[in-house]
Amino acid sequence: MTYQLIELVVDQGIATLRLNRPEKRNAMSDDMRSEFIEALEAIVADKSIRALVLTGNGKGFCAGGDIAGMEKRMKAPAGEVAYNGWHRQQRVHHAVSLLHTMPKPTIAAVNGPASGLGADTALACDFIIASEGANFTWSYINRGIIPDGGGMYFLPRRVGLVKAKELIFSGRKVDLDEAMQIGIVDRKSTAESLVTDAQAWAKELSKGSATALALGKTILNQTFETTAAQIFAQGSQAQGICYTSTEHRESVMAFLEKAAAAKNK
Repeated sequence: MTYQLIELVVDQGIATLRLNRPEKRNAMSDDMRSEFIEALEAIVADKSIRALVLTGNGKGFCAGGDIAGMEKRMKAPAGEVAYNGWHRQQRVHHAVSLLHTMPKPTIAAVNGPASGLGADTALACDFIIASEGANFTWSYINRGIIPDGGGMYFLPRRVGLVKAKELIFSGRKVDLDEAMQIGIVDRKSTAESLVTDAQAWAKELSKGSATALALGKTILNQTFETTAAQIFAQGSQAQGICYTSTEHRESVMAFLEKAAAAKNK
């Protein structure tokens, strides 16, 4: 598949997706979002892909929503503004949901500023690694809007409710050191080795059973909204599926054979 506004490379089971509007600090236009969604759907469907690394080309990770799109929205007839906004939100949320629910590990390799929707997109990944020069800004308040890319869901789960309110209400910039301290960023790297480090981490996270990873992630994503009894019930069902998986059978047989060989020595 050929893309114009993103780049997608798959190597040894690791997909590396790069936002590719470096002249715009990878601001998310409608056309880029369409390619982004198409690529994410392809990654979800491809069983040979075991993990995803998301990063940006150039000096920024993602500057948020494209200003040209905002200008176009302002010029729409008054009677169309609400519906156009609703339709756009459906696309935004579809992209974020694909990233959040992807049944394989996802890592945001933040190579520069991640602002507004860009910060939300990073949070939609399972893990965040960042390099020097990376920073995060939930700057929606400066445009008179609220976080619409999942920030109001993901940020409190990373930093706690009070800190999330402070960052969203102020719209201030969070540098790399503070992001590490309060839990936005999980690991840091250098600009030169950021993507390589993210890919190595992705390999480490995805070397286990793909079945167990997908089921475990699905349940973990619901932990804060679901009762313990519901989590236990989902876990029982998921474990039943794991019992029938090829990975489980092969790993148990290999363990038994190893134990038998050791016993016969």
